[in-house]
Amino acid sequence: MSVVLYHHPFSRAANVVWMLEEVGVPYELRYVDVTSGAQKTPEYRAINPMGKLPALEDGEARVTESAAIAVYLADRYSLGNLAPNLDDPARGTWLRWAFYAPSVLEPGCMAHASKWEFRPGQAGWGSYESMLETVALGLSAGPWLLGERFSMADVILGATMRWMLRFGMLEKRPEFLAYADRLGERAALKVADVVNAAVV
Repeated sequence: MSVVLYHHPFSRAANVVWMLEEVGVPYELRYVDVTSGAQKTPEYRAINPMGKLPALEDGEARVTESAAIAVYLADRYSLGNLAPNLDDPARGTWLRWAFYAPSVLEPGCMAHASKWEFRPGQAGWGSYESMLETVALGLSAGPWLLGERFSMADVILGATMRWMLRFGMLEKRPEFLAYADRLGERAALKVADVVNAAVV
């Protein structure tokens, strides 16, 4: 088994379990006790200098940051399925949505919740309202971000949206709730929930 995920169920590594279940490769979970600060030790910082989870090792490859791990797994193990082929016109849309959660949605929602003052043109996410409208528009072709085609971009954006909706950090628009419900029916997500719940 070459794929190792440094994991704690109360971290973003929980979403990587979903990603791994979607691509269907065997993996090993390596527990990192974040409650005791194990992610900040020199040993773990040698794996991820940020001292954060997740981190993934696949043979000689090491990847950190959730979206980067997702793109890596989809390209390596599900190219043409969970990741569009390099010459597929859908690839551009897929990449856009693959990085929308960490680079737009998360900081935009944090700025909104924290009442940061800025001009929309100065921030990569623009205004809160335009950010939400963009997500709604992206889902309008549905049921997935690439229309009828489920992809790893749905795992990345969807995991963030599900978490934010659960904790009241994202406006509970009907289309967002319906998307979260559709994601909740994914067999891989159901397996991942069981795997994560078993690690305490």
